Amino acid sequence: MSKQTVRRFGKWLLLALAIGIAIWISRSVFQIDANSIRKWILSFGIWAPIIYIIIYTVRPLIFFPASVLSIAGGLAFGAWLGTLYTIIGATLGALLSFTVAKTLGTRLMSGKWTGNAGKIQSQMEHNGFFYVLLFRLIPVINFDLISYMAALAKVRFGSFALATLIGIIPGTFAYNFLGSSFVSGNPQIILLAVVVFIVLTVVPIVIRNRWSKKQSPDA
Repeated sequence: MSKQTVRRFGKWLLLALAIGIAIWISRSVFQIDANSIRKWILSFGIWAPIIYIIIYTVRPLIFFPASVLSIAGGLAFGAWLGTLYTIIGATLGALLSFTVAKTLGTRLMSGKWTGNAGKIQSQMEHNGFFYVLLFRLIPVINFDLISYMAALAKVRFGSFALATLIGIIPGTFAYNFLGSSFVSGNPQIILLAVVVFIVLTVVPIVIRNRWSKKQSPDA
């Protein structure tokens, strides 16, 4: 085994270890519910929106569940402001993930991917905006993983940012509206929020399943 191979293996091992530690922290240390997050965020008074956006920005680096934080945003700020703050934070978080992956990727990876990963890389390289937008609207891949893949696939920063900003709007509103409905206590609003949430989350999943079947070689 060459020295270069050993060094590359060591880098990947350190990266895997860092990710493992981050996941452990998010699961073990940050075991709090959306309402607890809401109370904590609102304790900052007029600075609450800024704190919320900052937390959402760094969230991908600690693998904290985006859904819990989005619902907390709806509980704290209401459907519309919660959606706005979440979109800002989620977009900044995606850009941060993109930048980190791009920086590390150039050092850890070289050449082209192979197999299905190679096809995705090629498609995203040539039509990055469309594929990032598609993956944001239809949850084919994990939200943070899309950011990392786009960076490694050499998607342009501007295309990635715009596609992310547009693509996260429906899902973000669904989670924030659901969270804000619980504050109102009105059964009709809660029911409406649940229906909206189901439509904006289940429909993309159905579309994703059909899309996956079309992409399957056996289809």
